Amino acid sequence: MQAKYEIVEDGVKEKILAGTYAIGDKLPTETELMNDYNVSRYTVRRAIGDLENEDFVYRIQGGGMYVNDWQTAQANKNNSNRMIGVIATHIANYIFPSIISGADQIISDNGFSILLANTHNDPKLERRSLTTMLQSNVAGLIIEPTQSTIPTANRDLYDKIAELGLPVVFINATYDLPELNAPSVTTNDEGAMAKLTNYLIDQGHERILGVFQVDDVQGVNRMNGFIKAYQEHAAIALKSNIIMYQSMDPIKQILAKIEHAVKSNSRPTAIVCYNDQLAIRVIDMVKSLNLRIPDDISITGFDDYNVVRYIDPAITTMSHEKERMGHDAAQLLMNLISKKPTKSIVYDPEMVVRDSVKKIN
Repeated sequence: MQAKYEIVEDGVKEKILAGTYAIGDKLPTETELMNDYNVSRYTVRRAIGDLENEDFVYRIQGGGMYVNDWQTAQANKNNSNRMIGVIATHIANYIFPSIISGADQIISDNGFSILLANTHNDPKLERRSLTTMLQSNVAGLIIEPTQSTIPTANRDLYDKIAELGLPVVFINATYDLPELNAPSVTTNDEGAMAKLTNYLIDQGHERILGVFQVDDVQGVNRMNGFIKAYQEHAAIALKSNIIMYQSMDPIKQILAKIEHAVKSNSRPTAIVCYNDQLAIRVIDMVKSLNLRIPDDISITGFDDYNVVRYIDPAITTMSHEKERMGHDAAQLLMNLISKKPTKSIVYDPEMVVRDSVKKIN
């Protein structure tokens, strides 16, 4: 159970981290905090004292309490930190362990350690992650942007990162933040999806359903590649169909939309999935309808997730340079830290043909 002063301390700190109390803002008076938290003056003073020690707050004699420029204050405490922050949307599953493993090889070889953070593709959690990194005085950051199709809600923290001159490398996607001058390691998602869709068309498929996550740049680019392929085959373009979803949408809701399309009179002969993770779920759903893959419907994924070769049927997909991406991103960051020239990297995925696609007449 938290002590009363810890409740006050955490409450005020949470509002500072969330930007409710911005740098330079005057905080509520001791009396106001006493009323807000139903605590004694001693409790408030102890909480504020701890926040002063952590550089979140400063006092002006007779003038009240104010929010300190805590990021700069904490960064200036230690200029020799050997920690590298890695912020990913999902660190525990799918392709991310391989990315992190590749990064760790370079980071550890250069005498640094990794501090991991997970945003679950939620801007609020990204804010907490960035704050944790700044509090920890990391020497540099590798960041996978959160909901990268929309302007970041954490622009103020990225401005502070740029002001501090903290080296940053983006992976999988980027933010439009020219002041950071941050290189990136990404994939040619549009070109890869166009290649995959054209392969299906070459196999005789005309009614193809594309299912794409559209709150990340990767998903939008893959959708654009799908559309581009159909634009090259104008005679069948109107036979295509697209389902869009966001990362926070329940998987049952997404699968229900796909099932509706599969049960329609103009059932697709192939389904192109945003990634392999979704393709696995779609295969299970299609099988539950007593349809065969690929005899009744062909299904493809993206990213060449390590388990898809063992699925029945093994999934046709596009490669993703997982471990290499982490390796290259970490090397770019080491170059930035060492003041060496850097250049963004873009991979061109290869198609991995397996058993989930059937050639039709």
